[in-house]
Amino acid sequence: MNIAPLQAMDRDSLERYLEFFLHHYRVVDAFWFLYTAEAFGQPAAERINERVWERAATLAARDLLQRFPMSETGLEAFWKLYALFPWSLLIAYDVQWEGDALTLRVAHCPPQEARLKRGLGEYDCKAMHAAEFRSVARVVDPRISVECVYAPPDAHPPDCFCQWRFTLSKTPAPEKTPG
Repeated sequence: MNIAPLQAMDRDSLERYLEFFLHHYRVVDAFWFLYTAEAFGQPAAERINERVWERAATLAARDLLQRFPMSETGLEAFWKLYALFPWSLLIAYDVQWEGDALTLRVAHCPPQEARLKRGLGEYDCKAMHAAEFRSVARVVDPRISVECVYAPPDAHPPDCFCQWRFTLSKTPAPEKTPG
């Protein structure tokens, strides 16, 4: 990796570059998904997307913990780490702490909004995000349970695409597939 061009940048330039980088991270993901759906069909693209994000999330969580070690565990550690995950920088999560639970809501989802704007309709992202969140949770603290309150293809309120709830149990969360 050659980061020499970045080392010469001031903070403002680095922030602008980070915005550019994250935008193109999303663009690559979008075109990868669209072209996979075009070549193999929407259901296959959704299944492949789930596998990609499950693996990418595991690797990212491990790498983030290595680069930014933390002594915390539980939901606080999950959110601290997930807030650094590239996708969370692209999505403005509405984060709510409710007693011993963490809830994430997504009022504006750039991929879904782009699809709707282009007349493509929402895609099924529920299994993919469940795999992503569970992968990060397993790395941070296996006691974290992930519950999808709703996400496409589920019906959802017009002001929110998805909602996820995270809780902490006394024993590791069992593996489960989204319903």
